[in-house]
Amino acid sequence: RNEAEQGKVAVRNIRRDALGDLKELVKEKLITEDDERRAHDEVQKLTDHFVAEIDKVLAAKEADLMEI
Repeated sequence: RNEAEQGKVAVRNIRRDALGDLKELVKEKLITEDDERRAHDEVQKLTDHFVAEIDKVLAAKEADLMEI
């Protein structure tokens, strides 16, 4: 469980860094706010996907340990 939680925290930290980078790009006028919004949605979708993947692996590992 602890390893899974650390994995989730790592994914969230990556999301935070990516969103910070997007804000900087908008601030420097390298991308538009619409592009930032689309990228934000994509980053969130990827974050949700990988957090769900971690949960799935955790559930499989817990089930495996309960069989023993």
